[in-house]
Amino acid sequence: MKGIFSVLVENRDGVLSGISGLFARRGFNIDSLAVGETDNHEISSMTIVSTGDQRTIDQIEKQLNKKVDVIKVRRLSEARSVCLEMMLIKLAYTATNRSSIIELCQITGARILKVTPKHLILEYHAPTDEVEDFIQMVKSFGIAEVQRTGAIAMEYK
Repeated sequence: MKGIFSVLVENRDGVLSGISGLFARRGFNIDSLAVGETDNHEISSMTIVSTGDQRTIDQIEKQLNKKVDVIKVRRLSEARSVCLEMMLIKLAYTATNRSSIIELCQITGARILKVTPKHLILEYHAPTDEVEDFIQMVKSFGIAEVQRTGAIAMEYK
């Protein structure tokens, strides 16, 4: 079972360390963690994705709520949330395969951000499973580097 948690925390030194330490001490796995400041500079938003059985996911929520620096914890429903991940990927290209990469970008919605004599840097954002699929599609071109944000999510009603 997947647990997606949207956590508002105080934007202070050591808060991220405390949250990740909670997971480490309890033996919980973090599949994805994305943190960023909100419109209020004193508050950060964390999106934490973890997997486990129902008891583990419930326990994670309870433990997060006990943290002093945590303002609010919400467990998001996969079915009622927009959940995306962003990736930058550097691909090697040649004159022969460059048009294939450009065509793939047009089909998938990936954007070419930078062109150098030997590499293209692409930006792609989509649900995590689609990011994984995109990586598989471009492997044959020669991946030089990959950077991923981890999932961010927002629930809709």
